[in-house]
Amino acid sequence: QVQLVESGGGLVQAGGSLRLSCAASGRTFSGIAMGWFRQAPGKERDFVAAIMWSGGNTYHANSMKGRFTISRDISKNTVYLQMNSLKPDDTAVYYCAAGRVWASNKEGDYEYWGQGTQVTVSS
Repeated sequence: QVQLVESGGGLVQAGGSLRLSCAASGRTFSGIAMGWFRQAPGKERDFVAAIMWSGGNTYHANSMKGRFTISRDISKNTVYLQMNSLKPDDTAVYYCAAGRVWASNKEGDYEYWGQGTQVTVSS
């Protein structure tokens, strides 16, 4: 079992930055891919980025490349999502997820999910 707890969401003005954190616990993470998804009101959950726990290879959704960056700190068992140049369209609940399929942007490939953290970007 893997437990994931997100934090770092909040209210920010357009153009601002936030860094989300996802603290992971419960098992060893070798071979695990960690991902970030987001879901805006009335919309489907969208893939944002993923990172391999071992090796640190990253994969970002094309629409967010250059603004969002995923990283991890093995010593803290934590994955981060740095979000810059935020726009009102980035307003969503952001979810952390863990799974065994690398470079997947599909929800179904992730077995474990956090509870989500709200990000609101005002114009």
